[in-house]
Amino acid sequence: MTKIVIIGAGAMGSAFALPCLDNNHDVSIVGTHLENDFIDNLKKKNNFHPGLNIKIDKKIKIYKFEDFNGLLTSNTNLIVLGISSKGIEWVAEQLSKVYKNKNIPNLLMLTKGLSIYNNNYELLVDKLKRLLSSKGINKINISAVGGPCLAAGLANRVHSSVIIANENIQTAKEIADMVNTNYYHTSFSDDLNGVEVSAAIKNIFSMAVGAAKGLCSKNISNDVREKNYLNTSSALIKQSIHEMEIFVEYLKGKKETVKGLAGLGDLYVSSGGGRNAKMGSYIGEGLTFSEAKKTKMEKVTVEGADLAKEIGKKVNEDFDKKKLPLMLAMIDAIVEDKKLELNWESFR
Repeated sequence: MTKIVIIGAGAMGSAFALPCLDNNHDVSIVGTHLENDFIDNLKKKNNFHPGLNIKIDKKIKIYKFEDFNGLLTSNTNLIVLGISSKGIEWVAEQLSKVYKNKNIPNLLMLTKGLSIYNNNYELLVDKLKRLLSSKGINKINISAVGGPCLAAGLANRVHSSVIIANENIQTAKEIADMVNTNYYHTSFSDDLNGVEVSAAIKNIFSMAVGAAKGLCSKNISNDVREKNYLNTSSALIKQSIHEMEIFVEYLKGKKETVKGLAGLGDLYVSSGGGRNAKMGSYIGEGLTFSEAKKTKMEKVTVEGADLAKEIGKKVNEDFDKKKLPLMLAMIDAIVEDKKLELNWESFR
């Protein structure tokens, strides 16, 4: 029996525990230092998870942060990171304490993101490798999950397809086989860059696709717009994929990965009503980002907006608006806090 420890008791980390359990693995969830109260409340309510609206199976063991070290040192085979992108520094610190002078188990990242380091793009897998290496841990094997899989759907065991990526294709296949079920359908790839970049930047493009209803025409009623905006949405999806291919290849990923689960598949799900698409809808209606954030989504994390702020300056340095007209228009609208304007004539 494989022992799997999931770090992070949020929606996706908790949902991911289900295919692990259904494969008869020994599955544990350990919360971060910020989730102690959440776990106390979850257990008081008979393992009811408010983010998933289900009860977590009692066979899945759930621990508070105080058990972190003991849990990870007990012959763990796979560590799954279900934390936010902002928690990468924290988890690197915690793992370095546990595995100093020891071999660290295989890592699997559910977290998606892209950052800037020394004026270069840095994938989260590379950021984690760098942080762990700086603390003396050098034998690191990190895989990543990409694809269209919302946590609530996975928690309810709806059919979902994902791709597991690792530079070593055999490792990717082993992990894919480890968590594959009759509802959680896993494929595998050695294009770690392509999967990770697609998973990150699709958040920016899902805001753009989400803006379709507001952008489709200025001269029709809301009722007509509601019934006919899909023409515009389709055009924006096509342009999004074109630009994602350019960006992924620039970061040494494979172009074909964009048209798979990690790119097109994930964009479809994300633009269908998630947080990024919702922000995009407000921007499409004519609000600036700050107006929409303050009046509509004040306490909601919008990953695409955070990413735009993180990489916006670098993308503007590396690409002109004829090459990435949609991406740069969305980035500029967020970073400069201005109304979104698209140059349709630049679309390919």
